[in-house]
Amino acid sequence: MIRLKDIAQRAGVSIMTVSKVLRDAPDISPATKARVRQLAEQMGYMPDSVAQGLRNRTTKLFGLVISATTNPIWARVVMAIEEKAYELGYDVILAHSLNKPEREEQVIRRLLSRRVDGLFINPVYRLDPTAAIYDELLRRETPTVLLGHRAPFCERFVNVETDDIAASYAATKHLLDLGHKRIAFFSGAPAAPSSHERLDGYRRALREASIEPEDSLIFNAGSTTDEGEAAALQMLSEAPKATAVQTANDLVAIGAATVFLNQGIRIPQDLSIVGFGNVLVSEYFRVPLTTIRQPKLRLGIAAIESMARLLRGERPENKRLRAEIVIRQSSGPPPG
Repeated sequence: MIRLKDIAQRAGVSIMTVSKVLRDAPDISPATKARVRQLAEQMGYMPDSVAQGLRNRTTKLFGLVISATTNPIWARVVMAIEEKAYELGYDVILAHSLNKPEREEQVIRRLLSRRVDGLFINPVYRLDPTAAIYDELLRRETPTVLLGHRAPFCERFVNVETDDIAASYAATKHLLDLGHKRIAFFSGAPAAPSSHERLDGYRRALREASIEPEDSLIFNAGSTTDEGEAAALQMLSEAPKATAVQTANDLVAIGAATVFLNQGIRIPQDLSIVGFGNVLVSEYFRVPLTTIRQPKLRLGIAAIESMARLLRGERPENKRLRAEIVIRQSSGPPPG
């Protein structure tokens, strides 16, 4: 292991001089800095980040907690956070909550034990008004940015989110403009605020068109392809005579569309379907999916910007980013 002493001996300077060079202290000449840095690189010197962290009371580490990387919605968010963190000199430790409150608490505690300088968390939503681990983060004053909507148990934290009401409204408006009047809605996880906002946007668009939303057209579908398939089968068995289906996310839309296609229902000639999220597979599905393009990269960048302000002791505003509809082949006029 190469030490500062070894570099100092080779360079013919003091250990203190080498230390100042590596810290880019202003009282060392440019020529000495260039020579010492070149030697350090040639000798393979690697700074001890743990020791530096003890001196500076910072670890240059961020913790990032998401549900799971198998959910394609997170790929670009994680990439943006990691890329911007790298530019700031930080590394990111990724952990999965698997949408389980007890696991979420465990991984947050593990990250805290690593003395991370800040946390990015996609909350595991629950109906309880409080959550012990979030109360602890407030007591610790750990810089924390939520990736998603706030709920009562985490309402005191800074967050970045998509304007899901406006986005869902746009999706329903698109179907209404095509001539659909009976639009089924496959809703998301009941505890997630985004699910409520997307349902709210759907209802607002219908009421604006003087169509009263019907409970018989709303199906609880969760967030996975399997749950989308189950909701589609339920809709077929109940036969509510819908000419279009709007879903809370793309995976649900793809699961549902697979069932419809396998039943001989043509998309969009017999039934239109619209997703939410614009994950990569939506564009390359059997029928390319009309969907809402969430600003995933911008959400990650906004989260880093908020974290940087928290680390400076500031209180950033919560950020709500607009999304836009992407029209592809899965939506068209109603049959007949």
